[in-house]
Amino acid sequence: MRQWSVCNARLKDTEPSSTQHEDHRTPRKTSNFPGSIQYHSFQIVYHQLITDNKRGHNTQEQASVIMKTSFVLLFCWTVAMTARPVTSACQMTDDVCEFWLEIEHKMTMMSNKVAVFPENGQLYSYDVRNTSEATPMSEDGVVIADGWETQRLVVVANGSMPGPPIEVWENQTVIVHVHNRMTSSSVTVHWHGLHQHGTPWMDGVAFITQCPISPQQKFTYKFKASPRGTFWYHSHIGAQLSMGLIGALIIRPKEPLKMEEHILMLQDWNHDIDADLMHMRMVYGNYENRTKLKSTGSLEGAHFSMFPFDAGLINGRGRFYFEDGSNTGAPLTRFSVKKGNSYRFRIIGSGSLYPFRVSIDNHPLTIVASDGFELEPMVVESIILNPGERYDVILHAIEDAKPYWIRAETLEIDVPNHKAEAILEYEGSPSLEEPTTSRKVCSQADSCIVANCPFSYFPEDHFTTCKSVSDFRAKVDNFPPGTDESEPEDIEEIFLNFAFPGTTWTPGSVNGRAFEHLPVSGLTQPQDITTWCDPALCGEQQVCSCPNALNLQHNKVYQLVLLNMGVGKGWAHPVHMHGHTFHLLKTGYPKYNETTGKLIDDNHDIDCRGNVTADKSFCNSAAWANSSWGGNNIPGLELEFPPRKDTVQVPTGGYVVIRIRADNPGLWFMHCHIELHAIDGMAIMLNESFPQVSPPPKGFPKCGNFAPDMEDDIDDEPVSEPEIKEKPLPDSEDNYDKNLFWTVVGILIAVILIQFFILAFCLCRNRNNAHSGKDANVYSNGAFNAKDVPS
Repeated sequence: MRQWSVCNARLKDTEPSSTQHEDHRTPRKTSNFPGSIQYHSFQIVYHQLITDNKRGHNTQEQASVIMKTSFVLLFCWTVAMTARPVTSACQMTDDVCEFWLEIEHKMTMMSNKVAVFPENGQLYSYDVRNTSEATPMSEDGVVIADGWETQRLVVVANGSMPGPPIEVWENQTVIVHVHNRMTSSSVTVHWHGLHQHGTPWMDGVAFITQCPISPQQKFTYKFKASPRGTFWYHSHIGAQLSMGLIGALIIRPKEPLKMEEHILMLQDWNHDIDADLMHMRMVYGNYENRTKLKSTGSLEGAHFSMFPFDAGLINGRGRFYFEDGSNTGAPLTRFSVKKGNSYRFRIIGSGSLYPFRVSIDNHPLTIVASDGFELEPMVVESIILNPGERYDVILHAIEDAKPYWIRAETLEIDVPNHKAEAILEYEGSPSLEEPTTSRKVCSQADSCIVANCPFSYFPEDHFTTCKSVSDFRAKVDNFPPGTDESEPEDIEEIFLNFAFPGTTWTPGSVNGRAFEHLPVSGLTQPQDITTWCDPALCGEQQVCSCPNALNLQHNKVYQLVLLNMGVGKGWAHPVHMHGHTFHLLKTGYPKYNETTGKLIDDNHDIDCRGNVTADKSFCNSAAWANSSWGGNNIPGLELEFPPRKDTVQVPTGGYVVIRIRADNPGLWFMHCHIELHAIDGMAIMLNESFPQVSPPPKGFPKCGNFAPDMEDDIDDEPVSEPEIKEKPLPDSEDNYDKNLFWTVVGILIAVILIQFFILAFCLCRNRNNAHSGKDANVYSNGAFNAKDVPS
């Protein structure tokens, strides 16, 4: 990127002046693509030569300019071919937006090859002994995380965590070139929240829609930017998300911004171990210093899985708190605002396990959108964000010009300082000053409203009112499919229980089926799938492991009742559906103690069945307790203004009713977005309208198992050497990209030819002018214009 800036600066004097007034957030796209600057600059040089020729400038001087410019252009072209930029910015008028993501391993708290440590919001070199006399290190290029000095391995895009935001405009074609530069790990990139209509093979899920991108391989994603809203991208293979490969994906409507915006990505963090090891500890036990650790709990009595919380991060930065209340003092993310202005904060739940309650001291939040879809505004003190969810809020900067704390606290109980922090910094407040503000004290006279609660009540003495996700209303009429009175009601209802049922073996599962990944890309290699679930092994009171799939007929309306019940309940699950944004019609909470907020009993709307008592049922084959319920005939359904979501929290002991029309052919993953639960098997494939799925692009990668034919005999007979049909690899000294070489040579030849024709044209023009007598003076006189010369 720096080399490109040099080239652009060299050509700045000849750029049209209008480019200097473009929005700094959308720089010229031509400068981000190899070759485009070359073509644009030749247009400028040609125009300048013609102008100078009319003004009588010396041809030798023109030739000198051409030669100098050629060297600059050659240098820029060489840079372009050898140091291609990894990101680009888009303008609203662009049809295609192109980006490059380099995926690699990196270590936290390293500035290149120098270890750093934090103190008082600054970074210092590892060998500094007195920070008061030392110069702080630059934070550029450092993955700070929670400031823990022992380095932790992370997976990053373009060297940063989060990766660079991808900001585009609705309905543009987005092209993202992904290069896996890791040495031992594969990767895929999922575009969380996008429907991928017509491009299901670009959804980025390993062994569902594509084969993993192996080390050193490249894969190009191409899709339409739709719908508009706040989305994000992240790794979608194994437990890699918690390693740090995340980034914002913002799709804006093609209209001027109504207000300034900030992106806030929120994640939980452990600086010691990654999710693969955490998963093993969740399954087999978590021990430390000869002590078995216990999981933490939520306010209503639910549990959190064994992902030990070290810190929360906002845009990749946070602080680890020690037992005495002190912290690492790491630099925090700062969001700048100007008094009197309003700002749209796009808040993204990019964590792996914990829900966070987000608030900003002294500033109420106005919720206006969720998961990309507009909502009727709701003013709250705070909002609870689960992994995978996004909420857009409006903040009015009307307070005194000083810094304020942005807080995100987990819903855990009996644990101190499990939070993420950032700073809202008013313009004019002292630089690097930390806030001294406090969170609002909720009282009987001035209670707090909290949105998106995973339960019905806070304890009575908290003076806090819960607003369920079902309390939101879409901003416009949003009639779900299956409500058109002119059509017969034809809604198929399916119950899916997300839980940990079982006796000795209790995996994460959906209806007792722990998801087992295919060895192939299921969407693009259906003929290579040899294993499916065996109904004989996956019954009402059984647990099995298989590639679980739900077949959906094209254009049919499906009502999915997502449960969290039976013997496997006890943990809340944020369920994410790929390929769709569903209509959220109802949340059915369990019964709580209204004074303490504790869970008392499951919701009795559901019959878990299983031919056993309710306390022993796996709830693998649930139904409505009232057999007359179904379709639109269910009390409490919101059928006029239901919010639209792609991720929703299913409360323990309760259920959620969602609805879709199966109009997006593909193989879509549906899973709990708690990473530990998903890799443990809490997932299912939606095999939607498969006969209507378009074939993948030509040459789309394939993968799978291999086994030789066991009937073939292996003997000691000599085998004749096969004829070598391809040239051997070149020697190491000649091992370079020949395509790149010949591309550069071809461009240079084109440069020379164009220059030759320009020089010839100029010489001929001068010769003609020399024989044209007095008329030549008329055309070369700056006081005249060609249009003023009589014909």
